[in-house]
Amino acid sequence: MSSVVVLEHPWLLPGSLSTTHRRFRRTTRDWLVDSSTFLVAVLWVLVVTLDAASPAPTFAERLPYPWMIAADAVIGLACAAALWVRRRWPLGLALVTLPLTMFSLASVAALLVIYFTVVVHRRTAVAVALTAAGLATNAVFCLLRPEPNGSYWINLVWGTLAGLLVLAWGMFVRARRQLVLSLRERAERAEAEQQLRVAQARQLERSRIAREMHDVLAHRISLLSLHAGALEFRPDAPASEVARAAGVIRGSAHAALQDLREVIGVLRAEVLLSADPERPQPTLADLPALVAESRAAGVRVELRDRVSAPDRLPAGVGRSVYRIVQEGLTNARKHAVGAAVTVQVGGGPGDGLTVEIRNRWPLREPAGGTIPGSGTGLVGVAERVNLAGGRLEHGRDDTGDFRLAAWLPWPAS
Repeated sequence: MSSVVVLEHPWLLPGSLSTTHRRFRRTTRDWLVDSSTFLVAVLWVLVVTLDAASPAPTFAERLPYPWMIAADAVIGLACAAALWVRRRWPLGLALVTLPLTMFSLASVAALLVIYFTVVVHRRTAVAVALTAAGLATNAVFCLLRPEPNGSYWINLVWGTLAGLLVLAWGMFVRARRQLVLSLRERAERAEAEQQLRVAQARQLERSRIAREMHDVLAHRISLLSLHAGALEFRPDAPASEVARAAGVIRGSAHAALQDLREVIGVLRAEVLLSADPERPQPTLADLPALVAESRAAGVRVELRDRVSAPDRLPAGVGRSVYRIVQEGLTNARKHAVGAAVTVQVGGGPGDGLTVEIRNRWPLREPAGGTIPGSGTGLVGVAERVNLAGGRLEHGRDDTGDFRLAAWLPWPAS
């Protein structure tokens, strides 16, 4: 019987729907198991039949009529043949063959396999109820087919132990299969969650790159628009100024294309979320170059740098300050053409870092109209500051100036 337990079909799960509700298909392993159990059951029928026909039977007292021996053999063979359908109707087959356990010795092996199948594939309550019925029929069997050299009570105890052992063994196999199923489901769930985390990381990275692209390209294109507008409204400008403006336009266009190429390359590569973003990744030390670029475009910008220990400033904070100033200068070029802009940065370790961009409120719309924009620049800055744990203020203040101010945390250590 050990081979029967080990080789039972693994996908017939305990407590599941009857196999009649699913498409039944035998695998190679099923064929091997069913063939083995069938051969064992047939072999048991031959052994019991030959023993019953012998002058001194070993398993049970000699039957009074020869036809009884033949009938028991036929019953045993029929039960052995029924093993081929036990996977489809285990409980129904067990109930139909239960009365045979009261008198048929040749069908014992096949009936134990059917009983084991019910224990493995049905609920515990069903298995216990079938076991109780089997113990009752075993008591009748010990009366009708006693062993030649054994007492009734000894036979009853051995039959009871055999039934309980099959019950325990089947329940162990059932619990093991439930555990394997649970582990498989947990592994599949963990894999699905990992794929979801990867997809979320990709989406977050793409959103971050999109913000970087907006910050960089808006700055570059505003410079292009400013210089192109100057050339449009000053066609009589000296050749040196026209050449200088054309050079700035060419350089800004080249830089914008380079930045766009890098960002698109990162998007195509589907870079996962990391602690350090891809290029461009400026820091606080790049602020003077940013201001100088705006001055070269004709914007009056004053930079007031009052940061103590700038070498101790975290790179992420410096990068956020750069983006805030970049957005402030871009907005000033868009909406306050010709206005003077003041950029002030200050703070130190433990106190945090403050950045303020201030310019006069425009009195009229610039000639040629304003530079078009999506209006998401300040939204991106607000999200960046919020993620850093800081505060952001923007709008017209009491003096009538437009003020963009942010405070970012700067740990003391």
